[in-house]
Amino acid sequence: MLRNSFARGPEGWCSYDYHASIVAGRNVFILATWEKEGGVDNSGYVWVDHTRWSADTPEKPLSILPLLLYRSWVNADPIDLRDAEVSVYLRGDNLQLDGAQCFFWIHGVGGRWHYTSHPLSVSDAGWSSAPLRFSLQNDEQLWHHSWPRDPNTSRSLECILGQVLSYGFSFVGFSSEVSGRLCMGEFEIKLPEG
Repeated sequence: MLRNSFARGPEGWCSYDYHASIVAGRNVFILATWEKEGGVDNSGYVWVDHTRWSADTPEKPLSILPLLLYRSWVNADPIDLRDAEVSVYLRGDNLQLDGAQCFFWIHGVGGRWHYTSHPLSVSDAGWSSAPLRFSLQNDEQLWHHSWPRDPNTSRSLECILGQVLSYGFSFVGFSSEVSGRLCMGEFEIKLPEG
């Protein structure tokens, strides 16, 4: 089991500012703000807002990556997430999606895949009574390969799911950039037994 309880800090979770990355000439990741209390059952949680993210224009379609974690940031190796179960609480504070849907995504050598068959509900201005739960099925019809789509560098979902370097949440399908705040509490990944 992988767990982020946010009891002592943001535990490596960041947002991605693609536009700042273009200006800086390197990737710009902005650490999520940690709150010691106010989360699920008054636990810790993290939040990011629109001042820390921008549309990742190489992605097709355009994506915003408001919450992400690279495993190397927490001294962890790539992980096999085939058939893993994810549980998370997501809350929006004045979150204006402008038509966007929220998805879980995975990234590894050869691309990023968004779990588009399972859009996630972001509760509004309060934590939901139960976490969002979903299983990461190894079926390309349930996912969208957003980057890279070059056949010379792309890898199958099976390859990426078997060696995940990073994962997080995306906004896809907006007509103007999403604004407001996205909060996350009690993130867990349960790996299959075996």
